Amino acid sequence: MAINLEKGQRINLQKSNGSTLQNVCVGINWGAIVKKGLFGIGSTTEAVDLDASCALFSENKQLEEVVYFGNLKSKLGAVRHSGDDLTGDVGGDDGLDNEVITLDFSMLSPSTQYVAFVLNSFRGQDFGSIPFASIRIYEGTPTRVNEVFAKYDVAHGAGFAGHVSMVMGVFYKRNGEWKFNAIGEPTKDRDLQNTVKTVAAQYL
Repeated sequence: MAINLEKGQRINLQKSNGSTLQNVCVGINWGAIVKKGLFGIGSTTEAVDLDASCALFSENKQLEEVVYFGNLKSKLGAVRHSGDDLTGDVGGDDGLDNEVITLDFSMLSPSTQYVAFVLNSFRGQDFGSIPFASIRIYEGTPTRVNEVFAKYDVAHGAGFAGHVSMVMGVFYKRNGEWKFNAIGEPTKDRDLQNTVKTVAAQYL
């Protein structure tokens, strides 16, 4: 059964059968904004362009590389991005991920000790105006879910209104094992570059 993550929760990557996850997908599902018309008559749908990204850091918290819509694969192939989704679900929640980042721990450079996931609203649309947004960590591929390991509801988290960037969570290595810290905190940044700087300064 999947764990419903809470902000700040730290978890081991251990499956229900006792083995440890070596290859995970982090999927983000979100919806377009529906606005009611004048006097409440009719409605319009506004596409939402959220961008999921992944930043790799060394033990001394130096940035190694960033995987995002403009760089879909890390140098060693350990991290892969499914590609940019510019709209979100425009016809209601379809239950599928709009963007997926896959992570194979075995292919990471030995120097990598932190793998951080962040979310940015590319057009600057307020997180508080997005009807739903969720993160799930699962074993499988972008098109096939074998087992959902953890879920995280970011749309209903406190304090997201007025923000366009957030830190989703950080995988970190301790004593040779990878664990996950569900951060779920909005930041004051306006773009990916500064969000990555905030991660290095505050969340590793």
